[in-house]
Amino acid sequence: MVGLVLPRLVSFEGAPRRSASVAERNLAALKSAYWLVLISGFLEPVLYLFSIGIGVGALVGDLTLPGGRVVSYAGFVAPAMLASSAMTGALAETTFNFFGKMKYMKLYDGIIATPVQPFEIALGELGWAMIRGSLYSAAFLVVMVVMDLTSVGRAVTAFPAAVLVGFAFGALGMAVATFMRSWQDFDLMGSAQFTLFLFSGTFVPAEAYPAVLRWVVELTPLYRSVHLIRGISVGATGWSWLLDVAYLLVLTGVGLLVASRRMGRLLYK
Repeated sequence: MVGLVLPRLVSFEGAPRRSASVAERNLAALKSAYWLVLISGFLEPVLYLFSIGIGVGALVGDLTLPGGRVVSYAGFVAPAMLASSAMTGALAETTFNFFGKMKYMKLYDGIIATPVQPFEIALGELGWAMIRGSLYSAAFLVVMVVMDLTSVGRAVTAFPAAVLVGFAFGALGMAVATFMRSWQDFDLMGSAQFTLFLFSGTFVPAEAYPAVLRWVVELTPLYRSVHLIRGISVGATGWSWLLDVAYLLVLTGVGLLVASRRMGRLLYK
């Protein structure tokens, strides 16, 4: 039919190169003030670690984890701060910035005039978000090692886990952003993010909650992230980390699929 524009079929030939070009575009558009944003994003979890992990930890003392391992309160809180840092860094790029480029800058309207397709845009933006999230994670792990809250070996192992957390939340954030109608809608997202931060086994074990609330908490993505990174950081045993990894991989895949399909509908309408 004349005038009807149909989405192109997804072709994976050359997709990595085209996705990389989307990430490179973000790198080329960097401004000097962006580094101040990165620093402020890194400092937030560090301040929480010092104020609550160490400050409140002086009153709480040591905690006994479900597996019987005893850790300091700061050692309990630090992995949760790492997970929340990876979440915050990824969401900042794939929600506010992504929404602005799509809704107001109309950046992607021009990109789809090239061979780049919606799925490749989503993958490229997610890759760019992970650069920011990985910087946060690496810097925070250095802080944890310096404070003797984990060993160097465990920190090295925890880094790819933190990257996976960033991928999962980045994909989820992008999918959510495609449903946003205006900037005011992000108030709801901010409330949801802060609720996750408070009730994901961040400052108290999930076992401290009532049974019903505990099951809800354990189903949230940030709890699975905290559980995975905490297990690596303190050297917990068992195979429960496989559930965490599977959960985050599925979340990443579903988020990317929803985001790319929603982008296709919005950009080709």
